[in-house]
Amino acid sequence: MFGPSIFSVFRSRWRALWWAGSILLLAYCSVPAAEETAAPQASASDMAAVADALKAIDEAPSE
Repeated sequence: MFGPSIFSVFRSRWRALWWAGSILLLAYCSVPAAEETAAPQASASDMAAVADALKAIDEAPSE
């Protein structure tokens, strides 16, 4: 369908090696690094600030 047919790719060992190398390179470039996918961790002071803000909202007089 797309690209060369499988029979023409494997006519020689070198073509097979280039094809396999290109597939491995594509996979290597497609997978994101672990640092890119990890969610940032909130610090304890950030969590305390959020908790204080929520307490202030709960204690505020309602209309």
